[in-house]
Amino acid sequence: QVQLVESGGGLVQPGGSLRLSCVASGFTFSTYYMSWYRQAPGKERELVATISPSGGSIIYADSVKGRFTISRDNAKNTVYLQMNSLEPEDTAVYYCKVRAWGNTYWGQGTQVTVSS
Repeated sequence: QVQLVESGGGLVQPGGSLRLSCVASGFTFSTYYMSWYRQAPGKERELVATISPSGGSIIYADSVKGRFTISRDNAKNTVYLQMNSLEPEDTAVYYCKVRAWGNTYWGQGTQVTVSS
């Protein structure tokens, strides 16, 4: 079955950096688009970034452009989110997502808290 396991979250000061990882299994990772979403308290889940199977096509939310970088390692079935210049507004649970066989699969999420 499809499994997505995120890691790398934590508490960081404003201006700091974190790198999130999502290890995937149960599907042919190298052939699917992968996405990172986030959900802040009291808000709807929102798209952060999406990467194509080859990594050649990437989309970012306007709020993270220039600060976040999505990447993938198809040999390791892993997608990453490098987050720099973090702001308190980036505080949220971050999820990776894949859509396969007409279904949407989510990981369990990893908490990112940006606070001094």
